[in-house]
Amino acid sequence: MVDLIVKGGILMYPIIFCSIIALAVFLERIWVLRTKRVIPEEFIGNVEELIRKQKISDAIFLCQGEPSSIGKIFLSGLKNAGRGMWLVKEAVEERGGREAAILEKHVGILSTIANLSPLLGLLGTVSGMIKTFNVISVQGVGNPAPLAGGIAEALITTASGLCVAIPTLVCHRIVKDKAEALIFEMEESSIKLIEIMENSSQQNHG
Repeated sequence: MVDLIVKGGILMYPIIFCSIIALAVFLERIWVLRTKRVIPEEFIGNVEELIRKQKISDAIFLCQGEPSSIGKIFLSGLKNAGRGMWLVKEAVEERGGREAAILEKHVGILSTIANLSPLLGLLGTVSGMIKTFNVISVQGVGNPAPLAGGIAEALITTASGLCVAIPTLVCHRIVKDKAEALIFEMEESSIKLIEIMENSSQQNHG
């Protein structure tokens, strides 16, 4: 492994650095984007039940102790419960947008690395070929041994760049799809909460 890095030349170091960053971001996002952490089903059910019973203050108290994204969205809506449904909807939308941005945080880094790694590999290819042609210009093509270093550098950096880019691209798609699915579920839960609040409010006035 060390021998390959040495043969690959100086551009192997940024490629390795990219792979470490990509792995760290992927693991961090997988940890953050757990369904239980973002939209715990039991909590949502409890809040909906309290609202149906018109226990808004109890629902607010429950949301205050819930660190999940959906808990923060529900709390924003419930705090405006007595001020009209349009304010509830506005608060839910605003907080929902912020929580969605948090869920999609760092996802772009994976896309950047997936695009950057092959370019670093290509740059290594060019560097290796330049070295090869320099050797040819000085020594000619009689002895192939001196050409091996440049050709090895060209091939190793290209392969390394692709070995980083391909799994990073897959990781980017996994993380992006997971974030989008959770955001959709948050939106659905928020819409349902607003509908329950509206029904509860109508029953109260009725």
